Amino acid sequence: MTVQLNPDDHKLVVLARAALARVGAAAGAAVRDNTGRTYTGAEVALPSLRLSAIEVAVSQAVASGAERLDALAIVGNEKLGIAAAAELGCHTVIQADSDGNPLTIDEMS
Repeated sequence: MTVQLNPDDHKLVVLARAALARVGAAAGAAVRDNTGRTYTGAEVALPSLRLSAIEVAVSQAVASGAERLDALAIVGNEKLGIAAAAELGCHTVIQADSDGNPLTIDEMS
């Protein structure tokens, strides 16, 4: 079964994939706030600091003043940080493979 995305959600997957590719990470993420602005992140794996791609993207959004998130796209196998996105009201989570093909769309309450 093919998962169909609207243009805004497709853009998030493209941005998440670009974040992953830019640094050669195993996972990338992108979030969209309620004003339509987007923020991206790739996992950080330093000896003294570990952040998931989702945590980086959500942190970027919060640091830029976002108060509410509408959607999250994840490329790669990652879940750490979804609770932070949900805390900001995120209701759509798109999981895609490393080629950017959407696998699932989950609606959070």
